[in-house]
Amino acid sequence: MTQNTKSYQICTKTVIDSNLPDVSFDGHGISSVYWDFEKNVKPNWFPNEEGKRQLRVYVEEIKKHSKGKDFDCILGLSGGVDSSYMLHTMVKEYGLRPLVFHVDGGWNTEMAVSNIHNLVDKLNLDLFTEVINWNEMKDFQLAWFKSGVPHIDIPQDHAFGAVLYKFSNKHKIKYILNGGNIATECVIMPYLYYYWGTDLVHIRDIIKRFGTIPMKTYPFSSVYNHKIYQKFIKGMKVMKPLNFMPYTKKMAVDILEKEYGWKSYGQKHFESRFTRFYEGYWLTTRFNFDVRRNQLSSLILTGQMQREEALEILKNPPFNPETIQEDFDFIATKLGISSDELNHYLNMEKRFYWDYKNDHRKLKIIEKIVEFLHLGRRGGAF
Repeated sequence: MTQNTKSYQICTKTVIDSNLPDVSFDGHGISSVYWDFEKNVKPNWFPNEEGKRQLRVYVEEIKKHSKGKDFDCILGLSGGVDSSYMLHTMVKEYGLRPLVFHVDGGWNTEMAVSNIHNLVDKLNLDLFTEVINWNEMKDFQLAWFKSGVPHIDIPQDHAFGAVLYKFSNKHKIKYILNGGNIATECVIMPYLYYYWGTDLVHIRDIIKRFGTIPMKTYPFSSVYNHKIYQKFIKGMKVMKPLNFMPYTKKMAVDILEKEYGWKSYGQKHFESRFTRFYEGYWLTTRFNFDVRRNQLSSLILTGQMQREEALEILKNPPFNPETIQEDFDFIATKLGISSDELNHYLNMEKRFYWDYKNDHRKLKIIEKIVEFLHLGRRGGAF
């Protein structure tokens, strides 16, 4: 897989451009991303009465199976708009009793912590928090910087998925509510920059090469555990409720602000200070990939934003030039390195997943099987 080397082009329907790996354009300047949405995504999206009917049937199944138990489902709460609105809706409108858990990987913003606690307090729920050992997380995170690859957010993402199954198995909960949704993330992120977060062959190779301490407590979990063992052996069922109701980012933010005093982070996934730095600055500066093009195109495709509005947003940088040095220094200090060392990683030779051991071929086969059986899609939108 290589980056697109053709002359620059931008989709006439979205704001996807030729910097997206493997994108193509037809004779009318319409990108393959647009046609993928029309052909493969829309059939899985039910923001209508049919969706509500399907969701009610699923909720009744959950309640019937979980009668007499403390919890009827499990829900991971990051503090972001998707998981927050999902929790609000499934508790207040559908009467579910979720075990709500949060993974603290050391990068929460104060705003995220406040949003999470306001939500669970007003919904009268308990919050189960898994705190990742910071020395291990820090060393894990540094290993990815040292490796030179773009997907340096894996230490956070991997922990979230692993803890989910830890809690679900511990409390014998078989129903998972997932905030993945078509409305805000139907455009898939490219392998080149967002590699599989559950490829343990890849993860272990990078830790072996660049890690400096034993990872004794970090919650590792393979893609085979997620996609095969938990689903087909343990009988875990994953539901993405936001795909079965009218859901827009603006509507969700308005309701969360009114009901819970929830505060917006400005951009998707920015509840994590590390992710804000990674997606807002690192990917753009080091790899010339602006994640906003994918995010804004999702909003355009689902009718939440006009293309002209997205183009105006993209005229501004994805980070604040006045405060980025402060953020840069914060990340370096938090990781226990100098800003000069972090700058070295920013400018070092670029490497990608194929430069290290990986299970990419096997995972691609699994991906094709999952898609063929209509069990979901990489990226988590459905």
